[in-house]
Amino acid sequence: MFLDFFYFLRERYAMGISLREWMTLLAALEQGLHGATLTGFYQLCRITLVKRESDLDQFDQAFLDYFRETAQLDEIPEKFLRWLERPAAQNIGAYHQLMAKANLAYSNEEVTRMLRERLATQKEAHNQGSFYVGTGGASPFGRDGYSPKGIRIDGESRFRGAFAVAGQRRFRDFREDQVLDIRQFQMAFRRLRQYSSGDDVPESEFSLEKTVQATCRNAGRLTVSYQKPRRNTIKLLLLMDSGGSMYHYSKLCSGLFQAANQANHFKDLRIYYFHNCVYDRLYTDPRIQPRDSVATDWTLKQFGPEYRVAFVGDAQMNPAELLETSYFSFNRYGVNETTGIQWLRRFRERYPHIVWLNPEERPQGGRFWTASYDAIAELFGGMYRLTLEGLNEALKALLARN
Repeated sequence: MFLDFFYFLRERYAMGISLREWMTLLAALEQGLHGATLTGFYQLCRITLVKRESDLDQFDQAFLDYFRETAQLDEIPEKFLRWLERPAAQNIGAYHQLMAKANLAYSNEEVTRMLRERLATQKEAHNQGSFYVGTGGASPFGRDGYSPKGIRIDGESRFRGAFAVAGQRRFRDFREDQVLDIRQFQMAFRRLRQYSSGDDVPESEFSLEKTVQATCRNAGRLTVSYQKPRRNTIKLLLLMDSGGSMYHYSKLCSGLFQAANQANHFKDLRIYYFHNCVYDRLYTDPRIQPRDSVATDWTLKQFGPEYRVAFVGDAQMNPAELLETSYFSFNRYGVNETTGIQWLRRFRERYPHIVWLNPEERPQGGRFWTASYDAIAELFGGMYRLTLEGLNEALKALLARN
């Protein structure tokens, strides 16, 4: 029973499901614990087959893939999920309310067919409408809308009018390629402890584990062993983009700031802010006020090359902001004397351990927004995505020996 599904999970999605776990699932099915529904079977599979929380999203994708025809729902492209992340204002007129009620006349098959058509033809976000996939409108598909019948795309239920939920993965946050939240930042910084003890210092700290192992190897005679102390030897200079296009990631950057402050893994931690690119002054507050600033040149002189430097920003700006001296400046300090790209070069030359973390992938399409991204990426030898996997790789690069 469902033997193909068993091999599908093990071979296609490389999930380590044992025969014992599979037999437990079959026993639960015989007892009717799934309630004779596909949703019940899905929930039962998660309980019996998934060992780790981090595997829940992988299982969700596998289940959706295997039972795609049964559920009659297509995979929702990532661009649609991004369009739906910013809901529209929740108020529609009487006309759209009537349009929403008219959706009751459609069958489930018709709504599903229309959704597939929109997925193939829709080119941009449409909100508060009655035709395209969007938010806050009368359309029979989307999120946070008013249609009494339709297909909800991810998100949370409001009026329980959806007859299906497309593309929903309840545990996306646990995937290693997902953008981080504060909990995952804290987990990543906890991993930093294994890196902070590898400096060339003498083994002067008593190690209980090594002592036990050495004593056992020495026929039970006490052999005291030591290890390198876990000192906070790392000095970190964190430079974060604030405002503009980074406003969408303000919560993410706030989480990074809090997690870094709470980590207690650094001998010294300094955090400064900039807008789009580094110019003649850096700021101690994300509101970028002149009164809360220090000279960038002072920063370079104050913090030596032993500091690890991490820039956080989307690297997307008008090319003039990167290449001209007068594009972004405050009147109190006059025109910048040095271009943004020159400041970045000075940081690159000053600090051998330096990385750039980006919450976004490289912009596609127009050259206007990719020019600054490509220039900075080339200068830094590439960028790291601000995901769990990307942060771990960036930490390894920061802590690697020359």
